[in-house]
Amino acid sequence: MEKISLKADYAFKELFAHEKVRKQFLSDVLGIPLEQIRSVRMANPFLRKLFHRQRQGILDVLLVLNDDTRIGIEMQVHTQKHWTKRNLYYLGRMYTDELIIGENYGRLHRCISISLLDFKLLPDTEEYHNIYRLRNKEGEELTDLWEVHIIELGKKLHGDRIDNWIRLFNATSQEEVDRIAQQDGRMRDVAEVVRHMGLIRTIRWFYDGYWRAKRDRWAEDEYVRDEGIAIGKAESIIHLLEHTGRGEKLPASLIQKIEEQKDEEILRHWLLSAASAESVEQFMIQESIMENGSK
Repeated sequence: MEKISLKADYAFKELFAHEKVRKQFLSDVLGIPLEQIRSVRMANPFLRKLFHRQRQGILDVLLVLNDDTRIGIEMQVHTQKHWTKRNLYYLGRMYTDELIIGENYGRLHRCISISLLDFKLLPDTEEYHNIYRLRNKEGEELTDLWEVHIIELGKKLHGDRIDNWIRLFNATSQEEVDRIAQQDGRMRDVAEVVRHMGLIRTIRWFYDGYWRAKRDRWAEDEYVRDEGIAIGKAESIIHLLEHTGRGEKLPASLIQKIEEQKDEEILRHWLLSAASAESVEQFMIQESIMENGSK
C-alpha cells in the first residue's frame, strides 16, 4: 500500500490547484452554498513588501473569490512559537496588500485566514473549528472584513461538514481517501484529484522529504533557524534542477544565486517551483532569479 500525505507542502498546494477542490473546501468551511461560488482563483502567495527590510510573507495558498474576498489557507504541522501573532501579521498583510499610494480605503476587501493545524493550539476547548471576528464585549460585530478560522486536525470529530476534510488531511493512503469519498459524495472529485496526484513523481519525492523533515524537526519554530537548513534547501533545489526533463547543465551564476540565498521562505518557494519545473529555463523565467535574485 503506497503511503501519501496531503500535509506535505507540495501535495497541499497541488490539491488546491484544482478548482473543484477549492470550491468544495470553501463551501464546507465557510458555509457558502456551492452554487454561490461562481469562481475562486489562485493568486500569488507572496505578500508584497513595502520596504526592503520588511519580513517577506508567503502563504501556502492564496485564493480570491468572485466578490474579491481574499482567503489565505495554510497547513502547519509543527508547533510554532508566537503562532497567533504570525497568523494575524499575515492576515493584516493580506488585507493591505493591494492598496497602493493614492488609492482610497474603499478598495480594501474582506480577508479570511484558514489555518489547518496538526497540533493543539486551543487546549481549553473541544471544538476543532473555531471562528474569530472583530466584536465588542457584548458580542456585537464591528465588521466582517477580518475573519480567522482555526481547524485543529487532531481533535475528536463530532459531525460537522468539515469532518471529512479533516479525515482527508489525516489520511495516509489512497484507500482511506477512497473510503471517505464512498461515504460522502461531495468528496468524490477530491478523491479523484488525490488519486491523480499519486501518479506524479514529485509528490512521492516530497512525501519522503516531508517525513525526513519531521524526523529532523525542521521548522519547529519559524523564528529559530540555522544556516544549515538554508544550505540543505539550496542543495535540494540544485539537485532537482539537475534532474529536470531535459537534463540541462546548470549555469554557474544560477548555482551561486541559489547558494547565496539565505531567506528560508524564498528557498522553500524555489524548492516547490524546482519540483514542478519542466526545465531549468522555465524555473529561471518563473522565478525571475537572474534579474533580481528573488521574488
